[in-house]
Amino acid sequence: MEPLKVALPVEIPMTEPEIKPQQEEFIFRSKLPDIPISNHLPLHSYCFENISQFSSRPCLINGSTGEIHSYAEVELISRKVAAGLNKLGIQQGQVIMNLLPNSSEFVFAFLGASYRGAMTTTANPFYTPAEIAKQAKTANVKLIITQACYVDKVKDLAQENEIKIVCIDSAPDGCVHFSELTQSDENELPSVEISADDVVALPFSSGTTGLPKGVMLTHKSLVTSVAQQVDGENPNLYLTSEDVLLCVLPMFHIYSLNTVLLCALRVGSAILIMQKFEIVTLMELIEKYKVTFAPLVPPIVLSITKSSVAGKYDLSSITKIMSGAAPMGKELEDSLRALVPNAKLGQGYGMTEAGPVLSMCSAFAKEPFDIKLGSCGTVVRNAELKILDPETGVSLPRNQPGEICIRGAQIMKGYLNDPEATEITIDKEGWLHTGDVGYIDDDDEMFIVDRLKEIIKYKGFQVAPAELEAMLTGHPQISDAAVVPMKDDLAGEVPVAFVVKSNGYEITEDEIKKYISKQVVFYKRISRVFFVEAVPKAPSGKILRKDLRAKLAAGFPN
Repeated sequence: MEPLKVALPVEIPMTEPEIKPQQEEFIFRSKLPDIPISNHLPLHSYCFENISQFSSRPCLINGSTGEIHSYAEVELISRKVAAGLNKLGIQQGQVIMNLLPNSSEFVFAFLGASYRGAMTTTANPFYTPAEIAKQAKTANVKLIITQACYVDKVKDLAQENEIKIVCIDSAPDGCVHFSELTQSDENELPSVEISADDVVALPFSSGTTGLPKGVMLTHKSLVTSVAQQVDGENPNLYLTSEDVLLCVLPMFHIYSLNTVLLCALRVGSAILIMQKFEIVTLMELIEKYKVTFAPLVPPIVLSITKSSVAGKYDLSSITKIMSGAAPMGKELEDSLRALVPNAKLGQGYGMTEAGPVLSMCSAFAKEPFDIKLGSCGTVVRNAELKILDPETGVSLPRNQPGEICIRGAQIMKGYLNDPEATEITIDKEGWLHTGDVGYIDDDDEMFIVDRLKEIIKYKGFQVAPAELEAMLTGHPQISDAAVVPMKDDLAGEVPVAFVVKSNGYEITEDEIKKYISKQVVFYKRISRVFFVEAVPKAPSGKILRKDLRAKLAAGFPN
């Protein structure tokens, strides 16, 4: 019998667990100091907080008619409109749609909705009926404010969904005239308790990918964004009550709504409203009203610099020109400087979901900083920014390009009724992922170098490839399709389609273009159609847009 074996305790040498060093996080802030921000106030209260200083000054100047409304008049009419909206049954938290070009009525309606505690979703009047209906239904719109010439676009939608229509010019059958709102008794407006986190603006954006979604901008979002630009002793965007601000960019776009209208209201600038861009009218109005500040986009700058008439007008009143929505190259910048040599020129960078401004050119500050060529300024105050490696998600130091992410009270609350898309865009730590690639240099200046996101920018307007692809693949003679941007001198980018024909069909490029143009606003129209055997895709089924963009860059189809 073998002796019993007893296992004796053995001393095992202990090793320290390997502790990996924590990844350093690089967070960037503005080169301008933070400021106190009154973002507990409703948007209208904030905009008119200092109205006693400029109540009799011009607020809105109608470039078409010459009609001028003072600040006191604008504030009063907006409250009357709020009471009128209440009489029409608009309740706190409901949505109205501004389907309007630039006009005084746009301003009254937007501010009136704010006073009522309602939300405004803005839409391009040139949208097709299908595009308007999709946005109106998604936002659950209760009332549409528009012009008589657009009533036919929304008449069926209104009848089917019990939506009221208000017209600012004439009032066709079944419509209410805007004067019924402006002539209401402001004292009949019920008291409304508005939270800073209540949504006040609901623009639609495709974000980094997918179909257009409702961007929920709260009172706090917009107050913070405006303050970041114009509040404080040395504001980034230096506006004063002495400025005359050009408003030719459409107010239904967040750039003009925020950086032109709301910023001007806050400081008391006069706002010269142009209903649409026309070069001779623009020059005449700048000269007549002595415009001092001109927010523009590169396509308008290009039209001005290439025009034979611009040099015939006195533009010497312009002291500041700001460009946004798309990058402006050196040649274009030089041409503009030659035309308006005494004006400070700067570029900004924004995204609807970011409230919208991420960075502003500090050349307009009271004590300006030198701005480098290609820079879009410094990150806005009271916000944090970081640059992430797109592959690893690790934050990057200065001078290394990666995805731009921003955090602060100015960013959106989220996408309307779309928690999944919201989660993709705003992470658990509150960082909004822009889908744009850029870097911060040693002087805290931001440079944009590329886009991760799929969105096509036509003259600053968003075109979502997914929206056009869904239409294309819905055609019985098309089996697959992909849409990508192609560079264009005038528009910046135009959408082009790579199309796979269904077996046995011989659909033409012209037929496809007409099929799309009937369904979409002008800037979403397909510029070119390329027929291919297959659309390149990853194993997951995702379209490899980089491959298609590379084909175009290489001169495809030549």
